[in-house]
Amino acid sequence: MSETFTLDPQLANDSIELMDFPLCKLLLANDSNYPWFILVPRVAGITEMFQLEWEDQQQLLNESSLLSEFLLQEFGGDKMNVAALGNVVAQLHLHHVVRFSTDISWPKPIWGQQDAAPYSSEDIDALKERLLPKLASVMPD
Repeated sequence: MSETFTLDPQLANDSIELMDFPLCKLLLANDSNYPWFILVPRVAGITEMFQLEWEDQQQLLNESSLLSEFLLQEFGGDKMNVAALGNVVAQLHLHHVVRFSTDISWPKPIWGQQDAAPYSSEDIDALKERLLPKLASVMPD
């Protein structure tokens, strides 16, 4: 019997679930210092991209590219940072962070620079209302 996908507890604790793409779950990192989103392939037991089936590797790249382009345009950032670290959370996940030359950590990486600034429930609702309909229209089924 195959293993069932479960979101890592640390990711679940530190983020807000937004929607599912064909392969990935889209999360919003609960840190309003940056527009910071996370893609998590809904495949159990995967810690590295090369462990995905070839078709899923291609789908992950497609979803990441579409998300990156959308976020950079939507937020008007100066740079799109995409990273798969996995040093703290082993489950494969890709961070997508819109960076601005004026942001609190520029030009350094975001990790370990500032304490997280959690979103208010009103800000989460506003982001969902702003982004989810647009994301649903750009992400193919």
